[in-house]
Amino acid sequence: LINTSTACDQHPHTPRYFFLLNLSLLDLGCISTTVPKSMANSLWGSRPISYTACAAQIFFFLFFLIAEFYFLTIVSYDHYVAICKPLHYVSLLGSRACVHMAAAAWGTGFLHALLHTANTFSLPLCGGNAVEQFFCEIPQILKLSRSHSYLREVGLFVITVCVTFGCFVFIVGSYVQIFRALLRIPSEQGHHKAFSTYLPHLAMLSLFVITSAFAYLKPPSISSPSLDLVLSVLYSVVPPAVNPLICSLRNQEL
Repeated sequence: LINTSTACDQHPHTPRYFFLLNLSLLDLGCISTTVPKSMANSLWGSRPISYTACAAQIFFFLFFLIAEFYFLTIVSYDHYVAICKPLHYVSLLGSRACVHMAAAAWGTGFLHALLHTANTFSLPLCGGNAVEQFFCEIPQILKLSRSHSYLREVGLFVITVCVTFGCFVFIVGSYVQIFRALLRIPSEQGHHKAFSTYLPHLAMLSLFVITSAFAYLKPPSISSPSLDLVLSVLYSVVPPAVNPLICSLRNQEL
């Protein structure tokens, strides 16, 4: 619905709605990569997946998920400019700048997904063929490898986490500046409306970053099937499902 309304309506063709269209596409991609297969497995009582399909699922899931995080970083910058530097909004977020930022987010997501998928499936998998998860997930694949070369993938994950943490710091800093600007609004109703708009975004983003980082970097000693399942649902299903609701319910035009 968000994709259709944004693409067909001539009114909301602004940077914010352009980024919202991309985010809704990425949310749809994240959900479509994992949930339908899991539901089919539950209905049919069967859980087989081919080697190629597993690799494809990991690639597309990482592609959509990482690109979405970079788009959330861009959206935080959009909010910051709109609230803190409204007179410079048109010059800082022109159509060319928006296209360049969007292309960078999609391209970075593709590159990260390609590197992680190729590195993971280049490892010798000799620990069985059962993945204890409702979708193919890299930490579960690494458990099947008995080779010390899996440390390459761990190192790649550390680099990705560092970049992600830098983006998260940028996002939090942007929202801190936004909240400081909003506190200068004399109207209590304006305070409530503004904070109720931006706080859910920050809360959902924090949930995604914390749970995904813990899922991929937690030590094996505290790993368990139930904990892995909860963490996977919290970072792979909840944010993509809730983000469109947060964006649309707080937007009268949509």
